[in-house]
Order: sequence, then C-alpha cells, then structure tokens
Amino acid sequence: MLSMTQINLIRDLAKSGYKISEIHEMTKSDPKTITKYLEKDDFSPEPPIKNGRSSIVAPFHDKIMEYLEEDKKHWSKQRHTAKRIFERLRDEEGYPGSYDAVQKYVQKLRQETKMTGTQELVWEPGSAQVDFGEADFNEDTDCVRRKYLTTSFPFSNDGFSQIFGGETAECVCQGLQDIFQYIDGVPHLLVFDNATGVGRRICEKVVETELFSRFRAHYGFQIRFCNPQAGWEKGSVENKVGTIRRNLFVPIPTYHDVEEFNKELLEKHKIKAAEKHYKKGTVISELFEEDKKHFLPLPRKPFNVIRYETPKADGFGNICLDGKHYYSTKPENHNKRVLVGIRARYIDVLEDSGKLLVRHKRLYGKDRTDTRDYSTSLAMLSRNAGAWLNSGFRKEVPDLIRDYIDNQPKAERKSTLRLLNELSNQYGIQAAVDALKLAIEKNSVNKSDTAILAARITGYGIDTPPEPGPSLAIYDQTFLPPKDEGDKEVVA
Repeated sequence: MLSMTQINLIRDLAKSGYKISEIHEMTKSDPKTITKYLEKDDFSPEPPIKNGRSSIVAPFHDKIMEYLEEDKKHWSKQRHTAKRIFERLRDEEGYPGSYDAVQKYVQKLRQETKMTGTQELVWEPGSAQVDFGEADFNEDTDCVRRKYLTTSFPFSNDGFSQIFGGETAECVCQGLQDIFQYIDGVPHLLVFDNATGVGRRICEKVVETELFSRFRAHYGFQIRFCNPQAGWEKGSVENKVGTIRRNLFVPIPTYHDVEEFNKELLEKHKIKAAEKHYKKGTVISELFEEDKKHFLPLPRKPFNVIRYETPKADGFGNICLDGKHYYSTKPENHNKRVLVGIRARYIDVLEDSGKLLVRHKRLYGKDRTDTRDYSTSLAMLSRNAGAWLNSGFRKEVPDLIRDYIDNQPKAERKSTLRLLNELSNQYGIQAAVDALKLAIEKNSVNKSDTAILAARITGYGIDTPPEPGPSLAIYDQTFLPPKDEGDKEVVA
C-alpha cells in the first residue's frame, strides 16, 4: 500500500502529462497500482474498525519525528541511526518492541519525507492562496475571538472566507470544501503558508498532515508552500484577510449559528466583486469568470472531512482531546479506548461498530472545558435506578418528567427508565423525552402508548391528524343484508 505522499506524487505526475509507463520508471510503483490510484475518486478517511494491528512503534511517532527534526540542524555524520533511535526509545521512553519494527518505521518516515514535492508559484487564472485571519465575533451575547479561513484568487482579486474555532486540518479542509462547493469548482493550485493544519516544515521539507493529504488527493489540486520569512509570496491573500476584516467584520458581527453565518458570508464576496480590479481596470466578477474556466471539476463524491482517534476514557467515561477539552461518552466506556471522529465543528463519539453514539459541539481555546450529554447514561440508569436522584440526566429532563420519576417507587422508576432507554435507542433521545412527557400529560404511561407517540413524533408529527383510510361502504353493501324499512338502527 502506498502512502498518501506517494499517491499524490503519482497524481501530480499524471496531471503534468506523464504516462503511466513513465510514472512507473520514476516512482518504481507497479503500473496496476498507479492506475488504481489515478482512477480512485474518494480518499475520505475510513474509521479504524479493528481490521488489523497498528504498528507498536506508532505511539512513539512524535518522539521519532522530534529526533529527526533535530538531526536536520546537525552534521550529517552525527545524526540518529535507526539503532540509536531504538535505544533511546527503549531506555528513555519505555518502548517495549523490537529493533526491527523501529527500523522499518524510521525507514518509512524517511522515504515519505524525501518524496514531498513542490510546485513553482505562478499566478495564472484558477490558482489561489490560502491563509487564516483572526477577528472578534458576538456569538449570541458572548464576544469571542475566532479564526477565519480566507481563499484569495490573485488573478481576479476575488476572495472567500469561512469562520472556525481554530486552524486545524479539519478546519482547513472543511473551509476549502465549503468554498469549492460554493464556487462550483476546484482551483488547480493552492499556495499555503506553513500552517499547522496543512503540514509542518522540517528544514526544507514540508510534511502534509494525513487528513489534508487525503483531501488533496480527493480534489486533485496541487500545492505549494511559501518559503520561511517570505510572506510576500502570498501577499494577495494577506491583503484579502485585512480587507475582509475591515469591510465585513466592522462593526463586530453577531450570529447564533456559525454555519448559517458562513453561508451568508460566502454571498458577501459579491460586494467587492462588483468593483473594478485595482490594477487591471476590469470588474472583479468578470475576471473571476476567467478563473473559473481553469478550475478542476468537483469530484463525483464529497469528501468526508473527519479524522479518527481512539483516546482512553477516564473512570466516568469522559475523553480528553487537545489536552484540555473533555467530552462525555457513556459510563460503560470507563477506562477503555473510545473511537472518536474529529470534525471541524463537532466531535462524534462512535460505538466500536462505527455507529454514532453522541455528537458534541467541538470546543476550542486554551482553557479547560467539559461537555456532557447525559442521555448516554440512560442504559446504566435503567439498570441502576437508585442513581437517578443524583444523575446528571435528571437535571436535563423537563420538570414534569423529573417530578414524575422522583415520586415513583424503585421498581416503577426502573421500569420507566428502561422504557425511556428503549425509546431513545429506537427513536432518538429527544423523541423519547417528548413522548414520555405527552404520555404523562395524558395519564397513559405504558410501553405501547408511549412508543406510538414517539413513532408519531419522528414520523408525520404529533399534531398532524392521521390520513383517512379507504371507505368500507362497498363491503357493507356486498356482505351485509339490506335493512327493512321498519328496522331501527341500533346505536352501540
């Protein structure tokens, strides 16, 4: 299996006009493998569903990269060998594996680093520059500082921005994908600074992050990274970042839903696009049409912007991401590794099968945060009803449900919680809570009636009357005897 760096090199060579036989000679990859990755149209990450074992060296990846990065500063004859790396990992980091595993892992890392390519910077139509800016926004009543990803097209001087909480790989890929969808195409070249979400520079080489590398292969664009201390190489986007802040973010904007605000923000590019280019004298929107002629088409399948991790939960079933943000899973996950899908705006907690357990809003910032969804504790509560009075879930349900369960004997309380858990598994927690609330109001809390209410809530709606069934009059005429004029209708 080829690395994403090798795959992108193959696809870049093909876009440059090289034939498969020539790519084979240059990369030594099998022609069938080359054809496979040239024809592949979906590079979305797949959840690691325990189909195989990861390398025993993988947990020490960052430490190995630290050794290799430090080596670049020193004389070539005084750098780490694979054996020396193995000895340091064993003696200093507690590595339990063999030397052979370390040797193969280090060899692979060095090969990937050597194959990172570059592309000459040429400001032709269809090329773009990408960078982050920073501004304050009012999220409801809270003033917060947020990052905004900006993509600028130097040929036309048009530009687009999207707001995120950070500069992670997920934010970069999600922002670019949303912009690509809006402009209905993909720039053939993107120029980046040494952004942490895209890759990191190790001396003269830039190693892309895994998610961004997959994203690039999926959409087919080429990349170039600016040289250190050479911000002028992406002056267009830096000017655009400042222009957007001054024109669109003053006074400080207020929003409730950042995703809806981002959709409106894309439309606001038309304000500047209606002006003439500062140098060419042509309307920016007209020049952008020339940019669009050089775009790559959108792929047939959208990219799933997500990466997967398996952090270990604490004794309460909570996981920690980014070193300071805690998210609940379920109590049964205590002290276990949990499969987590990390997105730009959400954290998806998954079951071992890959099924979504709960979705949290992703939080950013330097301070510790704790995000809880106590609905995931229902299964345990249904088995241990005695914990109800001190449970976090009790505080989140409507007062009517809380009072109803509070006043139940232990056996009935357990039965109600079991019913709520079953309905939650089948219809979702919100429908289950709404159905139980209605059943309590109607004084009809039983499994059948409450399940019907939950089904109606998730189906055609609780306030929508059922459709009338077919008329049965024709069957009455066929099978029932005719009435005598003297017969009286019996009213039941």
